[in-house]
Amino acid sequence: MSKKVLVVGSGLGGLATALRLSSKGYEVEIVEKYHQPGGRLNQLQKDGFTFDMGPSFFSMSYEFDELFKFCEVENPLRFNELDPVYSVFFEGKKEPYYIYKDLVKLAKEFQEMEPNFLPRVKGYLAQAKALFHDTENRVIKRNFDNWIDYGLGMSKVPLKHTPKLFRSMWSELGNHFESEQVKIIFSLVAFFLGATPFDTPAVYSLLNYTELEHDGYWNVKGGMYKITEEVVKLLEAKNVRIHFNTEIKEVRNQSNKLEGFVDQHGKLWTADVYVVNSDAAAFRGKVLNRPRYSEKKLDKKDWTLAPFTIYLGVKGKLDGLHHHNYFLGNNFKEYSSKIFKTSVSPEKPYYYVNVSSKYNAECAPDGCENIFILCPVPDRRYKPDWNDAEELADTIIADLGKRIDYDLKTNTLSKTILTPIDWEEKFNLYKGSGLGLAHGLNQVGYMRPSNKDEDFGNLYYVGASTVPGTGLPIVVISSKLATERILNEHAIV
Repeated sequence: MSKKVLVVGSGLGGLATALRLSSKGYEVEIVEKYHQPGGRLNQLQKDGFTFDMGPSFFSMSYEFDELFKFCEVENPLRFNELDPVYSVFFEGKKEPYYIYKDLVKLAKEFQEMEPNFLPRVKGYLAQAKALFHDTENRVIKRNFDNWIDYGLGMSKVPLKHTPKLFRSMWSELGNHFESEQVKIIFSLVAFFLGATPFDTPAVYSLLNYTELEHDGYWNVKGGMYKITEEVVKLLEAKNVRIHFNTEIKEVRNQSNKLEGFVDQHGKLWTADVYVVNSDAAAFRGKVLNRPRYSEKKLDKKDWTLAPFTIYLGVKGKLDGLHHHNYFLGNNFKEYSSKIFKTSVSPEKPYYYVNVSSKYNAECAPDGCENIFILCPVPDRRYKPDWNDAEELADTIIADLGKRIDYDLKTNTLSKTILTPIDWEEKFNLYKGSGLGLAHGLNQVGYMRPSNKDEDFGNLYYVGASTVPGTGLPIVVISSKLATERILNEHAIV
């Protein structure tokens, strides 16, 4: 006899879980607050331009292969491998540093500031590689049911990695490299994931291994939103319906079983099993009214930085920009120490720029480019007022135009700005935090909000703020872990 599953939220985690469960014979239905699927993996179409709203690249591409293999369908996505993986522009330096997977080529980029770079980076990546493979199946790709279970899993990780738990990523980089610029470049993987390298544990040096050696960075032919579109097509073929403009506001329960959710119109949604793709911490507080996740307690948790995003449609071809670009100032430590908790927009912001029309020409009219700009900013706990959004956007656009020697202001055909307020309102991101809960040691593994509800035996969670964490491939893993629980605990008889 089939069982019905209601998935709340159609981000990648919700869509992937729906696809996994529907492929195993479950009847699946999805409700979504936004007017179209994807969550942060969404799309904006305006003035003839098409923009990916959120993620613009990913690593660990094989996790998508695992998803479609699990569901016994052919992978419908076609990937572009990025090499160089990105470029980094420092203030006062006209030419960027190109970050290549080929370490010999990368050594040439860094030869002036880090003469012994090649043996140093090989040693650094060897340690990061060992850490990644020693934790991938023991910690990252596992469900933990209690402290003992988690402790046993951690005990299987070789002791040689222990020191990395107690020093920062910045400190770890300092053990391998002398150049400030090299350390900054390798720490960007933490900074633009919403945390500073001074607060991020050294264990996350494994991310440098994933980007440079293990799998590299990729995007999708046709744009990142193709991921959402192709998964939705597969769901439609399995008769999975998605109901848009539907936000869950209340819960109906009896004892230790969830009986249903109520939306903003008072409609009751029922199922045998429920999967929440909304933020696993905030949902427990806002909808389930759990004291442990009250606003006061949520505010005390560590959250990732909020996104301030600009979408520009520009006339002309921009030879000075590549597919993925980081624009930095010359005060990284000072900037990083202040950016998390300030109520004032930065005067000289650090930002990331993606030009997807470089590899997907259909995203912009002929002779034009589409530009996506992401500036990490404080979440709304620290900066609730965004009346200065236009001013900050103008500052960033002017700085970018100056650095690439192009009059962006005059040649702008389309401009859209999303502040943390917009991201919170559109996608229920807690206080505008871009990637959910941060990944300090007190918020990872069993200490992260569980993907199985503590009270209701038929309620589960998937996504960035539950296990194992944030990032597209990690969220795909999250869907696998949630599905494993459901298959084991609510099997179809």
